[in-house]
Amino acid sequence: MKTVELGRTGEQVSQLSLGCMLMGSTTDEETSMRILDRYVDAGGNFLDTADCYQWWAERGTEGGHSESLLGRWFARTKRRDQVFLATKGSARIHNPGEAWTNGEPDWTIARQRFVGAGAETLRQSIDASLRRLQTDYVDLYYVHVDDRSTPLEETLEALAEIVRAGKARYIGWSNVRTWRLERIRQLCERNGWPAPVALQQQHSYLRRRAGLSNVSIVDDEQWDYLTEHPDLTLVAYSPILKGIYDSAEKRKGHWIMESYEGPDAEARIAVLTEMAAELNVTPNQLVLAWLLHQESPTVIPLIGPRTLEQYEAALPALDIKLTPEQLERLNSAGA
Repeated sequence: MKTVELGRTGEQVSQLSLGCMLMGSTTDEETSMRILDRYVDAGGNFLDTADCYQWWAERGTEGGHSESLLGRWFARTKRRDQVFLATKGSARIHNPGEAWTNGEPDWTIARQRFVGAGAETLRQSIDASLRRLQTDYVDLYYVHVDDRSTPLEETLEALAEIVRAGKARYIGWSNVRTWRLERIRQLCERNGWPAPVALQQQHSYLRRRAGLSNVSIVDDEQWDYLTEHPDLTLVAYSPILKGIYDSAEKRKGHWIMESYEGPDAEARIAVLTEMAAELNVTPNQLVLAWLLHQESPTVIPLIGPRTLEQYEAALPALDIKLTPEQLERLNSAGA
């Protein structure tokens, strides 16, 4: 597995990051351990988790399943030093048991209960994450959900303290508007605080539908911003949008398509499906390959397999070589 530089840090991370959100909850312990083993055996080193993963898998839990699973894997394998470990804080929720309706997690309620990125919250969160992960530090610590109710100065000073204490080596941000990202960077430069080196946003081959306001999906402005600031690397979550590219039946009525549906999406899927058949690969694999070919800005797709089969299905994307003409054909598709 090839590596790319994270921002301008000099750190080489896998061009395909392994998302561990489902591990320890939706994905059982044995399967999770096997996926981790195979990923690192294949040369992968970029693991991604968060302290809130997955409170919504079972009522009455507060998250921490994924971090705890990783901690057990580190204890068993002694491979902590072989990976670049990222986790996140700020998106746990207060009283998660109350964020359920009719036996299902209610995200409208949950989004109103984020613990946020206050200084004391971040201090407590990183310490709790380190305990679960059974490690003294993480390589990358994200603000998971941008918190506009807390002054940025408070959040950034707390993150700087976390870095100075050696509990995190670098910081990142997720689910954030571009103007906020620029303000964050300016404050860091002005005060000598560590600036974000990674931006984790939802990004895929489909483009969000016209008129949609969504803080988490990369738009044209954010893409342009990243192109102009190569010290900030895009880590793209949900790169294959829950696997909808492989199945027209799955796309029909799937909630994730609400952000993309329309003539543009239909036109891009048509070209993608046609080219995938020509290359004898799946559309999902072709989307990952297309993302891996992005150079300005660099994109690190973040896959989050539920099963070993899903993990193995993603790997062939690493070997797909696209010509400039094929890339242009994919890039120019759309209504």
